[in-house]
Amino acid sequence: MFGRVISGIAVALGLLGAVARADTLPLPADLVDLTSPRGERLLQAPDALEAYVPLSVHFVTQKTQAYCSVASMVTVLNALGVPAPASPEYAPYRTFTQDNFLDERTDAVLPRSTLAKQGMTLDEMGRVLALYPVEAEVHHAGDSSLEAFRAAAREHLGQDGRAMIVNYLREGLGQQRGGHHSPLAAYDPGTDQFLILDVARYKYPPVWVKAAKLFAAMDTPDHDNQGRTRGYVLVRVRAAAPTPAN
Repeated sequence: MFGRVISGIAVALGLLGAVARADTLPLPADLVDLTSPRGERLLQAPDALEAYVPLSVHFVTQKTQAYCSVASMVTVLNALGVPAPASPEYAPYRTFTQDNFLDERTDAVLPRSTLAKQGMTLDEMGRVLALYPVEAEVHHAGDSSLEAFRAAAREHLGQDGRAMIVNYLREGLGQQRGGHHSPLAAYDPGTDQFLILDVARYKYPPVWVKAAKLFAAMDTPDHDNQGRTRGYVLVRVRAAAPTPAN
């Protein structure tokens, strides 16, 4: 009973501020809606809440249809407690938003005008994240394997100072349509399913998806990234430099 109460609280936090569900698109039969009874049960897997709760508290909806990468990075950096820039609308408090995240440094990687038209590639995301005090380890699915992806995800999810963002082709999950980024939030070993916190909450809810299906959707060429496959980014808070001995 206690686990179900905690699960219900976490789900409520994760969906706070979401748009009306009537506007979302129908899900393929093999994807499990997090807010369904089955989806909530999957969230009660051992250690699942450890990764899900901090992300759900900071989970945001992408502000435009090209900002899935930005919303994913904002969610992850806030969840990891990375020092945030000033945010005029919340002063004196600091937090990452989709407005203050982009600046002259990120423009050197990908101009905002280009981002607004075509979004961001996996490699561009890695370079943008590296501008902040985190390590961003980019993995292309074509250079990896299902087993390596599953092992890396299980190691990262729920660990302090770690998070993960996946880049996949929606059609590979039976969804509509194109490449997409979202944080990965939990794993259920019993069914071998991962939870994607879909930042396009006006379009799809968070869903559980089989590991093999998700990997296949990542193992697709991105023509905006010189044909390289999509994949995932392992994000770690950068360790502080040791203090020199006297």
